[in-house]
Amino acid sequence: MPFISQIQRQSDYNLFSSTTPIVIDNGASYFRIGWAGETDPRVVFRNIVQRPRHKVTGETVTIVGDHNPALMKYFDCTRSGPRSAFDSNVVYQFEIMEYILDFGFDRIGANGSEIDHPVLITECVCNPVQSRSKMAELLFETYGVPSIAFGVDGAFSYKYNQHHGVCNKDGLAMCPGFTTTHVIPFVDGEPVYKGCCRTNIGGFHVTDYLKQLLSLKYPYHLARFTWEKVEDLKMEHCYIAQDYASEARLFQRGGKEAEEKTRCWQLPWVPPPTEEPPSEEEIARKAAIREKQGQRLREMAEAKRSSRINELENELHGLEFLLQQLGQVEESDIPSFLSDTGYVSKQEIESARVKVTQSLRKAKGEPKSEQAETEKADSANSEKYSLINIPDETLTPEQLIEKKKQLSLKSMSEGRQRSKQKRYEEEMQRERRLQLEEEKRLENPELYLEQLHAKYKNLSEKVDQRKRLKTNGNHTNGNNLSGGVGRGERLNAAQRERMRLLTTAAFDRGKGEDTFGARDEDWQLYKLMSKDNDDDDEGPDEDETELARISSRLQDLDPTFVPKLETGNAQSAEVVPRFRPLSKEDFQIVLGVERFRCPEILFNPNWIGVDQVGLDEMAGVSIRRLPDKDESLEERLTDSILVTGGSSVFPGMIERLEAGIRMIRPCGSPIKIVRALDPVLDAWRGASAYASASLFHTQTFSRTDYYEKGEDWLRSYHLRYTL
Repeated sequence: MPFISQIQRQSDYNLFSSTTPIVIDNGASYFRIGWAGETDPRVVFRNIVQRPRHKVTGETVTIVGDHNPALMKYFDCTRSGPRSAFDSNVVYQFEIMEYILDFGFDRIGANGSEIDHPVLITECVCNPVQSRSKMAELLFETYGVPSIAFGVDGAFSYKYNQHHGVCNKDGLAMCPGFTTTHVIPFVDGEPVYKGCCRTNIGGFHVTDYLKQLLSLKYPYHLARFTWEKVEDLKMEHCYIAQDYASEARLFQRGGKEAEEKTRCWQLPWVPPPTEEPPSEEEIARKAAIREKQGQRLREMAEAKRSSRINELENELHGLEFLLQQLGQVEESDIPSFLSDTGYVSKQEIESARVKVTQSLRKAKGEPKSEQAETEKADSANSEKYSLINIPDETLTPEQLIEKKKQLSLKSMSEGRQRSKQKRYEEEMQRERRLQLEEEKRLENPELYLEQLHAKYKNLSEKVDQRKRLKTNGNHTNGNNLSGGVGRGERLNAAQRERMRLLTTAAFDRGKGEDTFGARDEDWQLYKLMSKDNDDDDEGPDEDETELARISSRLQDLDPTFVPKLETGNAQSAEVVPRFRPLSKEDFQIVLGVERFRCPEILFNPNWIGVDQVGLDEMAGVSIRRLPDKDESLEERLTDSILVTGGSSVFPGMIERLEAGIRMIRPCGSPIKIVRALDPVLDAWRGASAYASASLFHTQTFSRTDYYEKGEDWLRSYHLRYTL
């Protein structure tokens, strides 16, 4: 709808005289307001109100009708959702209704404190008198309306189409609306409300059902299924199946026909960036850059190495010169001579010279000889553990304590050296084994992979068998199941030995006075029991380690390989699916059976828990409720059935209704079903044409009539549609 300024709206409002009625189609879904005699309403908006808070100021604002999604980022809508003035199709929240009327009157240009035009407003069939009275009170006292008329939207639509020759004077108006569905019989151009039929099913329930189905089918796209979007999907893709069972079987079998009836909604999706292989020029350019950078680094390293060699040579020459001078100094003058050099003894100078010599060889890249390494280690040990080879008789008590420390440190150091050497040998052996395996794989990849699978299977069975033996021992119960075995059957040899030691000690010491621990031999029992011989306390054995290595190797070589998961019992765990990157298909919403399954609730309300008749059966119920009827009247009614309302626009509605009504009518009965010219706007257009008639004022009631006659008079008020 194009934007119209407030000044232009007010000028348009002043063009109409005070006798021109304002026509309001107050539907549960949309609110339409305009002037009598026009073909289209001036303002159309959703019949909802929302009161969010501003995220910065905290001020509560009122939003009527459709809101601009771009503006909603400034408001917090989590605490206040859209609210409607309707309960089903009856107005009961008149505070919300006042907001909606304020907005509607403002949009047609009414800026005064009162509305000085008669008002024709639609209502549902058999509207409760309390709702009608509250609406009249709101229009009279809040807006100062001079007179009001109430009419049924479905009746206005039928009369409008009758005027255009679409239907006859006698017929049925079937009105599937937003929250309810009505069937109104017409006799001689007037509605017979005693024969009306209502079902609490409408377009709202169809949209809600479609939203539920899509949310269950695509739970990871819940944020996409807003009410407005699902409503658009319903109006664009849903249809009525002529035979629901056969249509469902068609989609169950699949095939070309089902594929043609399937619709797809593509959500926004950005494909991941694909790395294109670099060109030969790019590869050559990068190689030249790397070579240039490597050359510069090599030059820098060479300059640094030369500088380091010069520094070490100068230092070595200085130390040798210092040793030469030291050899010419008397023994008594050595301390005074060394006081200026920073060294304490000649041994320290020689040790520094050895270190500088080794650093110089390393800087020059000269190979180290084993003899030099041995001499280095021996000299280091002799300096670090200088008291080990000295007899105890010649040492002081402090030196004896230091000697014990040196012995302990030397023992631990040698143990670490042995452990380090052992790890080095194992690593070298592992590298040789991996190298041999790689050579076998390159020689015959298929045979290598087959052997690897066989080895994995054998090791897996072996490890499982060992675990079962640990759990059940060497015996099983009669059903070959775990459990039901004695404690002794589950113990290994080391555990049984510990139990024997405990029972022996308890038996020997359990007689008379308890003297366990009085002798040193008693404590040997704890040493025997503390030996780490329990297999359960050890880490994974060689088979488990090899199994893990083979499993990792198979995962790298065979993409179809799935390793066996460890479980605490014989039951197998579910295999965790591998991660798959999201693709375009993951962002597609496919509408298949949902296209006809959701509108089907108009004919089968019990699918969603509403125990009422469907749309086709409502025609028979309405005809049976007529007080005075004969066979000719029933034939005239079924010969002019008008389908109107927002939920009647589904494709296939007319054919399905005709097939359903024909099943409940006698054979040969004339059945003619037509759709309204405009199922959505014909109700407002019919009311506009009715309000423009010269005798319209005879069907209204004024404020004085309301105050004098009261609510009871409204109970018997009915609009005559034939003027």
